[in-house]
Amino acid sequence: MTKIEFASMMGLPKQPNGGKLMTSISIDLLLIILFTEIDDWYKANEDMYCERTTGCPPTFSDSEMMTLMIAEDYIPYPAESQYVEYIRANHLDLFPDLLTQSQFNRRARQLAQTVEMMRRSWLVKVGVGLEDTYIIDTKPVPVVGYKRSKSRSYFLDSASYGYCASRNMKYFGYKLVMITTLDGIVVTYDLVPANTDERKAAEAILDQIENVQIIGDKGFLGAAWQAKIEEETGNQVITPKRKNQLIQHPEGFEKMLNHVRERIEGVFNELQNTGRNLERLLAKTVSGLSTRVISKVTSHLMKYMLRQKYQIDVQTFTCSGDMAF
Repeated sequence: MTKIEFASMMGLPKQPNGGKLMTSISIDLLLIILFTEIDDWYKANEDMYCERTTGCPPTFSDSEMMTLMIAEDYIPYPAESQYVEYIRANHLDLFPDLLTQSQFNRRARQLAQTVEMMRRSWLVKVGVGLEDTYIIDTKPVPVVGYKRSKSRSYFLDSASYGYCASRNMKYFGYKLVMITTLDGIVVTYDLVPANTDERKAAEAILDQIENVQIIGDKGFLGAAWQAKIEEETGNQVITPKRKNQLIQHPEGFEKMLNHVRERIEGVFNELQNTGRNLERLLAKTVSGLSTRVISKVTSHLMKYMLRQKYQIDVQTFTCSGDMAF
């Protein structure tokens, strides 16, 4: 039994906080909390979601692997190799059977869909899905330098050239299209080619939620398209109006819409600027990119769970011994 498994069995250490959010904890404690939540879910759902080929179970367990996949977004190393070596240098007592970087990368891709299933289970656990209003938006995810040759890129068959008007940015890659709650919890998301029209991008995920109001920006305008979505899914897409449209929203309504939409922009900002930069995930393959996006979005949900369940708002870490930072 590893130290992290033992700590999980003994229960999480209690830290008095007087009902206030803790903003600084040890990385060891963070890893133990993550492992406890993940291992509890894994053991309860192993037969349903966690298929494995015949043979001996791996020495480095799936729960340990998934813990490090989620924790990677809390520890700001841009390259996966740097992150793995940081764990090896500072937390090998918790993960004595830690894999090499190439093994870590391979196992992460194998477990990506399991992590996504876990995220969806956690959404139900925290009560997401009962709301009647959500927000939709897209964000650019570049994967290769705009002027760099794409002839040998693994992304050539699925990525495309695109343009982000709000940032006046040309790029090669994908759009991350996402639906969140008003509280900023990611409900569903997908990666689509960068040149995909906003409304077409939305169709990739709008069928995963039904009979609700969804607030978007002007990229989702179009009476015929909105009527089609409402007929097919029951979802009412609400957007600001263009100034030249005959029918306008009541006074003050546009300001309210823009205020609500700031919340999903805050989610994108958090995904962008915490842990690994969303626009510089350094993935070399489509499966590698998808795995890192899945891990990042799941980590975002875990931050919400830490605040709600443990009164922990992770902003800084306290560490002992020599650090690899």
